[in-house]
Amino acid sequence: MLVRLAVAALLASATVVAVAPNPASDGDAGEFVVVEFREPTDTTGWTVSDENDEARLPERTLSGTVALSTGPDVARNRTPHPVVALNGSLSLSNAGERVELRAGNRTVDALAYEDAPTAERWDGESWTPLGATDFAPFTARNVSVSAFALPDDAGPPLDVVASADSRLYLAGYTFTSERVTTALEAAAGEGVDVRVLVEGGVAGGAPSPEAARLDRLRAAGVDVRVLDGERARYSFHHAKYAVADDRAVVLSENWKPSGTGGHGNRGWGVAVDDPGVADHLAAVFRADTGWADAKPWATVRADFTTVDGETATEDYPTRFPTVETRADSVEVLVGPDNARRGVRELVASADDSLVVEQPRLGPASAFANWTIDAARRGVRVRVLLSGRWYNEAENRNTTERLNRIAAEEDLDLSAKLVEPRSRFEKVHVKGAVVDGERAVVGSLNWNEHAATENREVVLVVDDDAVADHYRRAFRADWRGGAWRLPVGLAGAVGAAALTGVAAAARITFESDGNDSGR
Repeated sequence: MLVRLAVAALLASATVVAVAPNPASDGDAGEFVVVEFREPTDTTGWTVSDENDEARLPERTLSGTVALSTGPDVARNRTPHPVVALNGSLSLSNAGERVELRAGNRTVDALAYEDAPTAERWDGESWTPLGATDFAPFTARNVSVSAFALPDDAGPPLDVVASADSRLYLAGYTFTSERVTTALEAAAGEGVDVRVLVEGGVAGGAPSPEAARLDRLRAAGVDVRVLDGERARYSFHHAKYAVADDRAVVLSENWKPSGTGGHGNRGWGVAVDDPGVADHLAAVFRADTGWADAKPWATVRADFTTVDGETATEDYPTRFPTVETRADSVEVLVGPDNARRGVRELVASADDSLVVEQPRLGPASAFANWTIDAARRGVRVRVLLSGRWYNEAENRNTTERLNRIAAEEDLDLSAKLVEPRSRFEKVHVKGAVVDGERAVVGSLNWNEHAATENREVVLVVDDDAVADHYRRAFRADWRGGAWRLPVGLAGAVGAAALTGVAAAARITFESDGNDSGR
């Protein structure tokens, strides 16, 4: 009886957590099996086997989670776990098989898989890219923040970048900003540790100025890396943020004139003065630049694809100046690790009101369904989507579905396409405000691909002033807001005013006095 209990305890002490049969290396060198030892275990006589081969574990005590590999030197570059060398031959099939962990002639645990994708690991439920992170949400309390809307106030992103004394990490999807390039060069020249990470496979190609901007940064001594290649952990590096010492800024906008330059997009952003938030985002940045898919700019420069386009130069009015306050809390979410769950839980927490502003929202997506669920709970829901030609068809289907359900079920739910007029060029916000108390700001488009495949960064700011700032901006966008006259006609109207006939040519610049943005 005691022997059987001892064997049962032995067999329960270790679990095969994951396998990585296809690690994107010549001959699949460095493939590994992840095992969790829940208590110190003498692995003398233990083996890992597949359908054809068997390899022996070392004759020593192992504990915790380790990666077992017959190619430990290569495996160490593909997993964060301590790597333990196996003795013998083991060649895991990319087509799928059963892997067993054995103690003598007894099977301790096993894990089966099918059709292994390149550079991914199987945990028994899903395939995950090698090197993918698993960050938990991070929350800071009583935080100094600056909430801003673009194109109204383009100052805060540059202010954060220019404030760095020791470290400056900038992450983006695309990067063409001349003024931010100059600020990064200046920081590097003053001895600041400056690093930049951008996406290497931008849909349709990166904007043509980007290559020249990155050339300049590299020449200035900036560590520039591009995330791309067959071992890429994410479909797109879509995050837009910067860390400068103990400050950080998180945006919906790309580092380009139409985005952070304030020359086109309706966007939201938050600058945060808090060492905890800055350190957490710095850890995300280091994790994303510390893997093999983050390639030095010099090695990818020749194959980097760019496309020509017009630089945004239009100026827009400042109706919503930056709001500076101390927030009760700021929560950092990152995708694909936890952002989808965080947004879902936040929407589910709405009791009174929910406003959502997005470039695109699929009509049958989970995100759209969450807004319907909120309305069914009695929440007042408004959804505002881009009307740009490349989003219009899908977004119109979404608004029609939401409005139809609202009419059929008598819900306080309404959705429409935005009419920018002359206040901005297009909606690029990926945000929401819940109960007039919490605001969601960041890079996450509300669709499954972005939430489960991309690197995204989102802040949830719990503060009435910040929430009110974005709710007023949303309300103006919803109602149509201000418009401006062409220069010639504006001059004519001004002349008319000087001659006393302005009453016959009144121009309404606000759809509602309460939305003036003052």
